[in-house]
Amino acid sequence: MVKRLAILILLLMLAISPRIALGFQNERIAQQAIRDGNFKRAAEEFELAAQRLFWRGDLWNETGKAKLISGQREEAIIAYERAKEKDALSAFGWDILGQEHWNKGDHEGALAFWEKGLKHHPAYFELYTRLAMAYREKGDYISERDALENQLKNEEDLAFAHYRLGLLLILTSPESALDELTLAARADEKFAPVVETLRTSLNLALLESDPAEKMILHGRGLALAEEWQLASEVFYNATQAHPESASAWAWLGEAKQHLDEDAFPDLDNALNLDPDSTLVRSLRGLYWQRQGNLEEALDEFQAAARLEPENPNWQSALGEIYARLGDLPLALGAYEQSTILAPEAPQYWHLLALFSVQYAVQLEDVGLPAAQKALDLRPEDATFVDMLGWVYFDLERDKEAEEQFLYALQLDPNLSAAHLHLGMFYLKHSHRDLARQSLLQARELSQGDFFGKQAARLLEEYFKE
Repeated sequence: MVKRLAILILLLMLAISPRIALGFQNERIAQQAIRDGNFKRAAEEFELAAQRLFWRGDLWNETGKAKLISGQREEAIIAYERAKEKDALSAFGWDILGQEHWNKGDHEGALAFWEKGLKHHPAYFELYTRLAMAYREKGDYISERDALENQLKNEEDLAFAHYRLGLLLILTSPESALDELTLAARADEKFAPVVETLRTSLNLALLESDPAEKMILHGRGLALAEEWQLASEVFYNATQAHPESASAWAWLGEAKQHLDEDAFPDLDNALNLDPDSTLVRSLRGLYWQRQGNLEEALDEFQAAARLEPENPNWQSALGEIYARLGDLPLALGAYEQSTILAPEAPQYWHLLALFSVQYAVQLEDVGLPAAQKALDLRPEDATFVDMLGWVYFDLERDKEAEEQFLYALQLDPNLSAAHLHLGMFYLKHSHRDLARQSLLQARELSQGDFFGKQAARLLEEYFKE
């Protein structure tokens, strides 16, 4: 019996040996193909090797990687799934399978893959990047913070990771946030402006004794950085810790508007808590303005102006509402009142000039002097230079208009408004090539906003593009 069993094993080995030998040969060919840069051939040979050397789960990883590089993503996923079945999936394979779930909208499935991958391969720190993204999407900021901290233990020069960690620390440990934000700015200078904004808000919060206002300043800093989701979280925490704070409820309503959430209950709560707060009134005015309810917006800004009659902001806000309601004399009066209240503040002269040119109201007597005054107060401001050019253009003083547009672009080559206005100037003077070039730049620089839309309309009308 033993002898017969030994013979059967020998026969089986003789049958399998050529297959095993071929498997090793396939693996060698695949490795050479990799060195030659022929990843499609490598994928074919690795797959044959994986089939013949059936105990080598690692070969399915190599198959998946080669197929991925050669553009065969679906086949690569199948190969990685085979590696997973054999409990031999590489860290990169866990990453790819997680990405596949994420790309198909299965974010929970992706998160589960990346978490399991990290358990199998705790040294593969790239997975922390994926986890941080997934936790961020889920709103699990504590887990996101932990993932970023672990990621930075291995790769300290990741600017975005430092920046994001700094933002998250504002929620829980604001005293530690500035160090991470500073590291982000040092690693990548593009973060410097927003970090400076956040630094200012954090420093102001340090000087604030009122705990509710301290939290609100943190949230406002995040809002200025356009981090509305995190700002909303801070404002919500402020309302829970200090439910009597009208400002906290008002800012929570503002944040919710930016997140397309229902803001009115929070703004109403703020008004009930403090009907004499200009902050509450102004944020409610903005809410109604965005809703298109200009009458309600007018009531709120009028209330703010009654509470603070010396504040030019409320006058300029009233000017905009009156203009949109079609009451141009009242709008003109409000804008002019803002310049009387703050004669040395160029922005109010600019808004007066903008109103004049947009609604063709007393261009010679109001718009031109206002534009010149704004520029006198701030001579190197490209926006103010462009505004003066715009007024000249509408007054048909074309030579002066062109000079201002070109000077504005000399000061700021990325000013979309100046590109648009220069394009309009060139169209008027039949310089089609120059007009098209200027309008294309305006559209590219300001896709989606007023100037970009205007440029796109003119390109469609005159150039069919």
